[in-house]
Amino acid sequence: MLALAAYIATIFLANWAIQNFGLVPVAPGLMAPAGVYFAGLAFTFRDLVQEKLGRAWTVAAILAGAGLSSFVSPEFAVASGVAFLVSEILDFAVYTPLRRRNWIGAVLASNAVGLIADSALFLWLAFGSLEFLAGQVVGKTWVTLIAVALLWNWRRRLAPEPFAGP
Repeated sequence: MLALAAYIATIFLANWAIQNFGLVPVAPGLMAPAGVYFAGLAFTFRDLVQEKLGRAWTVAAILAGAGLSSFVSPEFAVASGVAFLVSEILDFAVYTPLRRRNWIGAVLASNAVGLIADSALFLWLAFGSLEFLAGQVVGKTWVTLIAVALLWNWRRRLAPEPFAGP
């Protein structure tokens, strides 16, 4: 499944970007580790994997992404693996009960909860500081909103509203 591969890749690429680019600007006056953009995209892929393949595959994808990341940086791999697993537990608590009532609302709510928890935990484990928390949250929020808008549009095109007639 494409979402599974994309989820694993975004976890790896987030760690690769930090290792290779360090800090990047995300808004005027705000910096964040370069993996912020890939990590923001990962939350939407995570919901797709959970939706199509279930929780076990989602956790396996986190472990696979962290495992691949260990070739880039063992420290970032552990920090991102733990942060993604904790944010995944929070995602289960938010996304799962909401997804049947309002799928797009469930994605937005779970991504919001996940990106804040993931950001704080990752920064603390990887750098011992929350100095770039605001940048992490802003950067991930921008990417998440773009990804969710594209996904919503794609789903809407696949299942258009029924024609009501004249």
